[in-house]
Amino acid sequence: MKTLGMIGGIGPESTIDYYRHIIAAYRNQKPDGSYPPLIINSIDAKKMIDLITANALSEVTQYLTTELHRLSRAGADFGLVAANTPHVVFDDLRRQSPVPLLSIVECTCRFAQTLGLKKVGLFGTRFTMQGRFYPDVFSREGIALAVPDARDQEYIHDKYMSELFTGSFLPETREGLLAIVDRMKTGGIQGLILVGTELPLILRDDGGRGIPFLDTTRIHAEAAVAEMLA
Repeated sequence: MKTLGMIGGIGPESTIDYYRHIIAAYRNQKPDGSYPPLIINSIDAKKMIDLITANALSEVTQYLTTELHRLSRAGADFGLVAANTPHVVFDDLRRQSPVPLLSIVECTCRFAQTLGLKKVGLFGTRFTMQGRFYPDVFSREGIALAVPDARDQEYIHDKYMSELFTGSFLPETREGLLAIVDRMKTGGIQGLILVGTELPLILRDDGGRGIPFLDTTRIHAEAAVAEMLA
């Protein structure tokens, strides 16, 4: 069995959620009472956010590569970064990583394909909604991505960074997010990707909106367990 190495801490709440999903998925596959081999390297979220905000992407890659080497030395056979936003440097990171890496974007794209989705909405930080790393992967598979308008993007980013990232999940924020989903549905989205690993903590269900919400944390975690057991 392969040992998973996980870069966590970006943010702490979603790292806990990753751990729970990995344990649950593993025990669903192996109901013998055992637990999966997993190493977590919890890094400094503030340092990561500051580098990405400054668009210092080469430094982001260098920072994450250093932390992946820690996981490799600890015995990890493959790895993942437990957050969406750092995937802005994933291609460079994959080339420099000492262990094979599992992409949250590629895993989510494969999941969307299994659902037959052709147009999906994107919720996340400003970095992910305005970045190319999701559209580049999804467009290759013929899946169109839609993002909220500028005002709604600002709302999502602000609530994400000021509330969700620090573990605050307010009912009025949930309603505000669902109102944005309603507006995006008029544009024809068939599903919504929660491209922010804190978002599933406030949008655990679709709120009666009638379209699937793709939990990137769960998708990534279940793919990691499949790789462990491959």
